[in-house]
Amino acid sequence: MHRTAHSTCTVEAHRDKVGALLAPVAARVESVPLREALGRGLAADVAAPLDLPPFANSQMDGFAIRSADVPDGGAELRVAAPVPAGAEPAALGPGSAAPIMTGAMIPTGADAVVPIELAVPDSFPEPGAAATVRLPAAPVGNFVRDAGSDISAGEPALAAGTFLGPGQLGLLAALGLTEVPVHAVPRVLLVTTGDEVVEPGGPLQPGKIYDANGTLLDSALRQAGLHVTRTGISADDPGALEQLLTAHAAAVDLIITTGGVSKGAYEVVRQALAGHDVEFGAVAMQPGGPQGIGTFGGVPFLGFPGNPVSCLVSFEMFLRPVLADLFGSPAPRTVVRARLAEALSSPEHKHQVRRGTLSPDGTVRLEGGAGSHLVHALARANALVQIPMGTAALAAGDEVEVWML
Repeated sequence: MHRTAHSTCTVEAHRDKVGALLAPVAARVESVPLREALGRGLAADVAAPLDLPPFANSQMDGFAIRSADVPDGGAELRVAAPVPAGAEPAALGPGSAAPIMTGAMIPTGADAVVPIELAVPDSFPEPGAAATVRLPAAPVGNFVRDAGSDISAGEPALAAGTFLGPGQLGLLAALGLTEVPVHAVPRVLLVTTGDEVVEPGGPLQPGKIYDANGTLLDSALRQAGLHVTRTGISADDPGALEQLLTAHAAAVDLIITTGGVSKGAYEVVRQALAGHDVEFGAVAMQPGGPQGIGTFGGVPFLGFPGNPVSCLVSFEMFLRPVLADLFGSPAPRTVVRARLAEALSSPEHKHQVRRGTLSPDGTVRLEGGAGSHLVHALARANALVQIPMGTAALAAGDEVEVWML
């Protein structure tokens, strides 16, 4: 039986509800090749199976030496066999200097590298030619990358929940790993509702509007790495909507609807889910106050409002942060502090989310008003400006929290 929330919920409390709802979905884990793990969330801690680098190597093209062989005034040393990258060199004898390439293994006995540009002559002799080189003194460890100086075997490499980008996958490859455990990608059913909504491209009759929510949310969900199934637009027929959700529920991990969750007389989502464990209520947020949450046939359900800006703000404020926390993907939004370019007012009893454009000088300009229908203003924005509950007005120059889009 669906429930109606009698009190207004805070943004944080509703986000916690969404997190609890989706926590069981995060338990699905699979192992995939590194190449398929880009943008996924790591599902288990990974420890380094070996030292990185696995051997001491040269940081520069130069000469590997025994530091004790070269006093402060420098010394003339015999040129030993060169050490190319990828080779296992012979031990370095006393009074010798081995030409060594960047990344090449430090010979046994050597403990420092002198860059080629400090040598006299400042070039490598032909291989096999008898030669000497004059080198300045160098301390122990000079331009030497020690084994394990990046990470030692057994140390934590990446923590569970890490977003796997190129840098993280590069580390795993450097450690010799070929597969990685990741959270399975959640499968989402996305349903747009409303008799007044028609597919873009068709004729627009009086009283009708083109569906922006389907494309808006579908794009946001896919950008966040989710698998999305769209059903087209569902008319305001509660029975038909319930049948539609039933037909798809077994194949998805989450159902999202847009529209039909307010307190009006023709709220189709509320009507269709009357017999299910779903709560409809208000969150103290503008836009995006009306929200639905619960389960449909055991499948997690979220009901977002129908206005386009409300729809996207609901995703950004509730679902996207939970996905980042539970699944490690998508990467969390970058949060910065910025100065308002203009004054604003806000309903003191609500958390207001305004659209804005952050400039290089650290100021943020509001795009459009507070209305939840202003899709053009949303398209111009590169940030969400957060005005917390309890704030009635801010002046130009006041500092605010900004989430980059």
